[in-house]
Amino acid sequence: MGRRAAREMAMKLLYQMEIQKDDIEGQLGLFFEQNSFSENDSAYIKDIVYGVYGNSKFITDTIEKHSRGWKISRISKIDLSILRLSIYEICFRDDIPFSVSVNEAVELAKKYSSEDAGSFINGILSRLSDIKSGAGDEKSDTESEDGY
Repeated sequence: MGRRAAREMAMKLLYQMEIQKDDIEGQLGLFFEQNSFSENDSAYIKDIVYGVYGNSKFITDTIEKHSRGWKISRISKIDLSILRLSIYEICFRDDIPFSVSVNEAVELAKKYSSEDAGSFINGILSRLSDIKSGAGDEKSDTESEDGY
């Protein structure tokens, strides 16, 4: 499985966790029981999930700041899952170029969300180019009001 497929699986897992609201470890355990991955793909998926949850306040604040006129509650859960994954990659993964993360997020939105989701997600993520280098200063938080 390549990085694109692993990213798609990570997004599906984030979406599943958004819907089911179970504990992270239980969801991860079940997910990895039901799917077979290489060591690299498993490590990437786990990094995304733990990274999104561990930095949820920063990620949620970033979405709210850059979504201009949209409250988090109005954004579909699939779009939120895609945004959270991509924002984590952009801000906390130095091995993934900004343009790759944005393009992959847009492709996921086109595949799994509404007709307008790709341009909506592209609009939010394109505003993040200025924070790419400064995100590491606020790397992690342990909890937030939305449970991430």
